[in-house]
Amino acid sequence: MAYIAGLVIVGFFFLALHYFTELTKSQKSMITAVILVVVLSAIAFNAYNNAQTNKMLNVVMKFNQNKTLKCNGIDVNSSNYTISIGTYTFIGKENTPNYGQMISASSCE
Repeated sequence: MAYIAGLVIVGFFFLALHYFTELTKSQKSMITAVILVVVLSAIAFNAYNNAQTNKMLNVVMKFNQNKTLKCNGIDVNSSNYTISIGTYTFIGKENTPNYGQMISASSCE
C-alpha cells in the first residue's frame, strides 16, 4: 500500500514538473532519472532489510525450538547460550566454556 501512495506522490511531482516549470526537456529527463534512482534504491533497500529481518527471526525461532545453530563456525544451542531479545544476541551461559561470549543472531545460518 505504501508503494501505491509513493507512486501517487511521484505522479503529482511529475505533473508539477510538467506544468509549473520552465525547464528544458533534458533537464526534466535528468530530474526524472535522479528521482527514479532514489525511489528504486529505497525499494531495494527495503526488500533487503526485510529479508535480513526474516532470516534473523528464523534463527531465533530455531533457537527457541532447542535446535543447534551454526554461528561463525560455533555451535549455538539453548544449553550453552541464552538470547537477548532486544539485540538478538546469543550470550554464553555461566559455568559453560562459552561464558560471556556474545554472538549476533544475524551471523547464524
